Amino acid sequence: MSSSTLSSKQNRHEYDRRMHQVLNYIDEHLDEAIDLPKLAAVAHFSSFHFHRLFAALIGETLGDYVRRRRIEVAAMRLVVQPRTRILNIALSVGFGSAEAFTRAFKNRFGCSPSAWRTQQLLARHTNSNLSQTNSKHSQALHADFAEHAVSGKHRAKTMENSMKVSLIKREPAHVAYFRHLGEYGAPIERFWQETYVPWAVMNKLGPDHARYGIAYDDPSITAPKQCRYDACAEVSADFVAAGGAIKKIIPGGLYAVFQFEGNVQEVGQAWEKLLRDWLPASGYQLDARPCFEYYPKGANTNCKAEEFRCDICVPVTPL
Repeated sequence: MSSSTLSSKQNRHEYDRRMHQVLNYIDEHLDEAIDLPKLAAVAHFSSFHFHRLFAALIGETLGDYVRRRRIEVAAMRLVVQPRTRILNIALSVGFGSAEAFTRAFKNRFGCSPSAWRTQQLLARHTNSNLSQTNSKHSQALHADFAEHAVSGKHRAKTMENSMKVSLIKREPAHVAYFRHLGEYGAPIERFWQETYVPWAVMNKLGPDHARYGIAYDDPSITAPKQCRYDACAEVSADFVAAGGAIKKIIPGGLYAVFQFEGNVQEVGQAWEKLLRDWLPASGYQLDARPCFEYYPKGANTNCKAEEFRCDICVPVTPL
C-alpha cells in the first residue's frame, strides 16, 4: 500500500513505530559506538535526512539524546550497583575513560559520580527518595483493568526483611502497546483509562489477557517531560495492531522476579527494596533490557479491592 492511500494519522503512527525502534536500539547499545547510518538503517530512513528527522520528532539532536541517555543510565547504575567500580559503569554506557565520564557527569548533575553515588545512597537509606520511587512505578491504574487499585484507606504493613526473589528465564513476549511521554503518576492513570482501556475493549483484550507496564526512566533523574512509559497487552505473534497501537517484542532472558501482592503504597516500597537491597547483594547487575511490572492472566486487579497482584521483573546478568 502506498503512502498516498494511508491517512495522515496512519503515516504518523508508522513514523512513531520506527523511532521507537531507534530509541530501543540506542538503549540496548549504549556501550558501543552509535553511528547515524546504523540508526537510519534501523528506522529504514535515508541516512542523509535522518539527523534532521530525529531532532524534529524527538525534540533533541541525536548527539544530545545519546549523551543524555548515557549519563542518565550511568546515574541509575551508580546507585543500584554500589559495588561496581565507577570506571566499569562509565565503560558500560560508552565512555572511553573515567575522566571523560566525570566531565560529562559534572556538566549534567553538578557533582562527580562518586559524590552522586554517596548522596543518593544516603538519601535512599533514609527513605527521602521513597516518594520519587512511588512516582515511577505503580502506574497501571485504570478502570475495570485497575492494576494498583487505590481504596480510601491504606493498611500499614511492614515488608519482610528478606525478599523472596526468583531467577526466571522468561520467553520473549509479543505485545501491542501505547506510549505515554511525560510526567508519571496521575497522567499515567488517565492514560490507561482514556487510551488503553477503550482500545482493549474494542479488540476484546479484557482482564483475561496478560498486561505489562514499562517505565523506562527514573523521574528523579530524567526530566518529567522526557519520561517514557508503555501500557502493553500481550498478544499473539500474528495479532494485527490497529487503532494507534504499536507491536514489539519484550526481550526474553534471565529476570529477577518478585511476586508482589499488596496496595499501591507497598509496591513502591517493593521496587525500592528490590533495587536498593536485594540487587547489590545478589551477585547480579542490570543489563540493557527494561524493567517492568507483569500482570498475568487472572491476576487480582479489581479496582475496588485494596490489593492487587503483579510480578516485578528486573533483567539481570552476572555481576
